[in-house]
Amino acid sequence: MRVLVVEDEEDLVEALRYGLVRAGYAVDVAYDLEGATHKLYASAYDLMVLDLALPDGDGFDLCRAIRSGRLAGESGADLRILMLTARDRLADRVRGLDEGADDYLVKPFAFPELLARVRALLRRDSGGGSAVWTVGELRLDTARREAFRAERSLHLTPKEFAVLRYLMSRPGQVVSAEELLEHVWDENADPFTNTVRVTVGTLRRKLAAPDGTQVIETVVRHGYRLRDTGTAGVPAADAGPS
Repeated sequence: MRVLVVEDEEDLVEALRYGLVRAGYAVDVAYDLEGATHKLYASAYDLMVLDLALPDGDGFDLCRAIRSGRLAGESGADLRILMLTARDRLADRVRGLDEGADDYLVKPFAFPELLARVRALLRRDSGGGSAVWTVGELRLDTARREAFRAERSLHLTPKEFAVLRYLMSRPGQVVSAEELLEHVWDENADPFTNTVRVTVGTLRRKLAAPDGTQVIETVVRHGYRLRDTGTAGVPAADAGPS
């Protein structure tokens, strides 16, 4: 999942970026409202962590513009927004939620709590109510960062984990390589490389059953589809190129 952090405290930005990337998220950063606006128009994000006191304005204004549709960015008006601010008055918390924030966290904060709130907000998109996602034989614990097929533990890299999480949030749907690049990689990813194909290829091999059946199907010229592993998988020879 791709996150935009809008914050002007550089030390906090680096801490947030480091922690979120380690948790498997692709992270872009903006230090003011102007930068955030440019990034929202350029890329689609799953969630935005938004400070209120920014050098060129108030985060409330950005939140209001997104929710009203005045800022018609790639993410749309339903972008998940977590306000992260030192303003701890009840009136500020109420205003933040009324302006359209999905959650409001006061500084200073414990990073594990921020991660838990991010996971909870992103679960809304997948229709899940738990940190544990299940699709057929696949089980993904987003809190503990553990993945299993049946009882077999899967040793995934952070990027493989993120790709699987995105596919599991859309079981049965065809997801293009461009969509994966947009949501799983950050703005520094080169769109002309084969990084998506290589990552999906190694993930497919790790997910393969002992008989070689695959759960990630290649839909030629369209992308990839995660099949319900409770049904017969796709034989490796029939799945097409990764």
